[in-house]
Amino acid sequence: MPDPMRRRGREGQRDEAAAADSLQRGRRGDPAGSGGIIFRQGFAALTELALSGVQVTACALDLATGRVLFSVDDHLSVPTASIGKVLLLIEVAARIAARDGAGAESRDSRGGARPGPGAEGLSILNRTAHDTVADSGLWQHLQVPALPVVDLAALIGSTSDNLATNVLLRRIGLDAVRARAESLGLRRTLLLDIVRDERGPDDAPQLSVGSARELATLFRRLELGEIVDETASRLVTGWLRLGVDQSLVASAFGFDPLAHTGIDHGLTLFNKTGSDAGIRSEAGVLTGPSGGISYAVTMRFNDEHLRNRLAVIESMRTLGTDFLEYVH
Repeated sequence: MPDPMRRRGREGQRDEAAAADSLQRGRRGDPAGSGGIIFRQGFAALTELALSGVQVTACALDLATGRVLFSVDDHLSVPTASIGKVLLLIEVAARIAARDGAGAESRDSRGGARPGPGAEGLSILNRTAHDTVADSGLWQHLQVPALPVVDLAALIGSTSDNLATNVLLRRIGLDAVRARAESLGLRRTLLLDIVRDERGPDDAPQLSVGSARELATLFRRLELGEIVDETASRLVTGWLRLGVDQSLVASAFGFDPLAHTGIDHGLTLFNKTGSDAGIRSEAGVLTGPSGGISYAVTMRFNDEHLRNRLAVIESMRTLGTDFLEYVH
């Protein structure tokens, strides 16, 4: 857990009290029949983090009604690391849907029809030296120099592939991604730049930013087939269901991280995470026998000590446990 604040003065105590008060005032949600405020464990964990200086933004929506179940400073636009790549996937899916229509349909693991890639999705893109970037993703470790658009999207959805992101952005363009986000009503959620190993003074300071409310709403609308159209929404959710990172909120759900595209114990999931120095973020949709929930959580913290990071990760898992209880 974060270091206890030894020998703190009155000013430090006032700062901690203000943090707790901000979290309390930002909290919402007491659905009828819940027996009181829900998500008690998650709220307690987030309060402890806020007292230690962690910035918390969070939002959870009931999937069916859109009702706010849980909210902490969800209007703030904060760095979200790789979550902004979802906006790129939406623009890619929109172009595939527009140029190829519904395409040839196949069956997904849940038995539903899903759109085929079509001609646009099968366009081959080459990687270049300018696209090269390290960290997350598989393509940098593979020998193949070119891949179809849909394969690049699958790499982003599954491993948040940085190289695939840069290649697709070179084809699509940041301006088109921003225009698509604006058309969806997003004002505080943006993909700001390509992925870079280092950010200079002339580069955007972050890869992406977002508000918890906008992200939770975006993911809910994806599940409902309302982003661009049903075909585009199904493409995006299909790519995101491949995601292997279940180290944060989704670590509480019990899925096999490498194989969870179908229904498991009545549960389904698609999510996207973002990780950077001092940032952990996740947005997703979890459905279960008792309902569904769309959520977004971002935490900014002092990453100087490993215990601070571990405390953030554990708190996100605790909140995930509350989400699981809500749908199951």
